[in-house]
Amino acid sequence: MDARDIRTAYLKFYEQRGHNSIVRASLVPRNDPTTLFNGSGMQQLLPYLLGAEHPGGNRLVDSQPCVRVQDIEEVGDNRHTTFFEMLGNWSLGDYFKSEQIPWFWEFLTEIVGLDPARIYVSCFAGDEANGIAKDTESADIWQSLFSAAGVDSERVDLGTERGGGEVGSQGARIAFYSGKNWWCRAGAAEAMPVGEPGGPDSEVFYLYPDIAHDTAYGLFCHQNCDCGRYIELGNSVFMQYARTESGFATLPRKNVDYGGGLERIAAAAIDSPDVFTSSLLWPIVEQLSALTGKSYDTHTTSMRVVADHLRGAVFLAVDGVLPSNKEQGYVMRRLVRRAIRFAFDLGVEENFLQKIVPTIADLYRDAYPEVADKHDDVVAALVKEEKAFRQTLRRGLRELVRMSDRLITGDELFVLYDTYGFPVELSVEEARSNDIAVSEQWRQEFEKCMHVQRERSRAANKMHL
Repeated sequence: MDARDIRTAYLKFYEQRGHNSIVRASLVPRNDPTTLFNGSGMQQLLPYLLGAEHPGGNRLVDSQPCVRVQDIEEVGDNRHTTFFEMLGNWSLGDYFKSEQIPWFWEFLTEIVGLDPARIYVSCFAGDEANGIAKDTESADIWQSLFSAAGVDSERVDLGTERGGGEVGSQGARIAFYSGKNWWCRAGAAEAMPVGEPGGPDSEVFYLYPDIAHDTAYGLFCHQNCDCGRYIELGNSVFMQYARTESGFATLPRKNVDYGGGLERIAAAAIDSPDVFTSSLLWPIVEQLSALTGKSYDTHTTSMRVVADHLRGAVFLAVDGVLPSNKEQGYVMRRLVRRAIRFAFDLGVEENFLQKIVPTIADLYRDAYPEVADKHDDVVAALVKEEKAFRQTLRRGLRELVRMSDRLITGDELFVLYDTYGFPVELSVEEARSNDIAVSEQWRQEFEKCMHVQRERSRAANKMHL
């Protein structure tokens, strides 16, 4: 199955179990000033998870395009992307663990066809300080599913450990973690405000046994090790608690909030640990290879960055974001200019974005026809940004190299930003990748220069009034 087949099968699977499909939300959240982008499928459903009645009922399913810019500097490895699709299903006070876990298992093993012996899971270890019990219920359900499939189902408690537990090189089938397997908007149980919902979650991982464990991430490998042997496919959140003045109370309505990475599941379906070989990314890589004459094997990182960032930039443009120096527009600009910078390493020194957009639009023609419908507007926005940056790209890179004999300060980073159009994070990343020292206070120094420029602009505007 390719990614498009998996998306279709997932929606059908849950529709057959009484779920209503809901349309995707815009990447730019409406009426939510707390975040720049929709970074998960549940974001548009938060009011309903908090108790409001959804017009679609209490069983919902969708596939939601997402942007998570916090992963931007991770892009280049085999699994991180800034743009991805999240498959989601929700129960708003209807079913709970005994339905959700077996359904997800059935989808992965019987519909997608993944090997049950390579599936590993994590569960919540409990929080004695807050009186929250260990999630043995989820573990028991998983254990029964593994046993029925003839797969070992050993359990192990790893507490808050993330960097290598005292387990074998392949780990136990079911691992209990505490802080890692608790979901709430505040990030941790102790940080939740009164009335805030939260609950334990259970993550599902797929093992790639041929990948050697990197002991830089811990002596032993386990589910939450970041060496790349275990790749998370999805996470079922069981929202069953609310913060009170004295601790936690059980919610009268228990919710299920599942989110899973379409590209990661699609990669697992073809037994690849590399999400860029999945059918939603590989055609972009092939197009880059055809345009540049470069091989993915020899220019892996650059091709991954360009493919990911342009896919994200296209969807942002479809949802009305234009490159600028503020908020969502700044992120858009950073994605496009970072893609152009990495394309430079592929030997691309002329405008090329208009050649990539049609490939991306074709990948989403059936699921998101608005991408093809807005093709011309998207191309116009990206090409304009590309032309603006290319005029100064080479000079900016030369200027950065010229600074390499000394510590680069935030003041100099501001010059690169203001004169050559380099997003400051791109300049810092470029410097560090070339072993050029950057001031530890670069962010404060840069912001000080920005403040001076804004004040100067305000003063000039007043003079012209």
